[in-house]
Amino acid sequence: MNTETFKTKGFNFKQFSIHGGESGMPVSTDGVLLGAWVQCPPRSNILDIGTGTGLLALMCAQRFPDVVITALDIESTAVEAARNNFELSPWSNRLRVIHSDINQFEPTHLFHRIICNPPYFNSGEQSKQSQRATARHTNTLKHGELLKRCYTLLDKTGKANFVLPITEGEQFIAMAKADGWYLSRICRVQSSQKKPVHRLLFELSKQACDTQESHLVIHSNEGYSEDFTQLTREFYLKM
Repeated sequence: MNTETFKTKGFNFKQFSIHGGESGMPVSTDGVLLGAWVQCPPRSNILDIGTGTGLLALMCAQRFPDVVITALDIESTAVEAARNNFELSPWSNRLRVIHSDINQFEPTHLFHRIICNPPYFNSGEQSKQSQRATARHTNTLKHGELLKRCYTLLDKTGKANFVLPITEGEQFIAMAKADGWYLSRICRVQSSQKKPVHRLLFELSKQACDTQESHLVIHSNEGYSEDFTQLTREFYLKM
């Protein structure tokens, strides 16, 4: 594969900025949705798997003022970008980034929450840039392996949060249930009322629980929907 680097664009939010660098994936609506949707109890430890530019970790740091976040990425260029963004943020004392493969990561403690915007695609044409291919395809992070590692890294009451396209998400959830996980929350996302559900935000629990279901439509006739605005207004500049 061509190892040409993939330059990601910067993005300004209300309380922090993302300086892209060579992280593999730019800021996306998927990432912002997941970072705004995740729930976390006070004084928690959060693990952000495949942090990229550090977007999810920074969103959690802004939303939860007493949590500590560990961010992980297999790509050294992404780790450099995330570290820079953490240092420039108001929450640098609660954020750290580690260069590691999740399958080789051995922390000194278990986590209360995991947040992950995982590689989406199991097949199809891959990007010629190595960082983008790593971020988008499951070659280096199979979904089954990811689920097993998350189960090991969470404490007994821990929960893991993900965003995936609907087909991959449904397959992921079915695989998780077969491995002993429980679906605690799920949000089905549509770009508009006329479009089918295209993304799933979901939370997996190690303990038996009922499933909380919700629905989100991003666009209305007037622009962004009220639900989308309420969810993301603490982050987007023009909300």
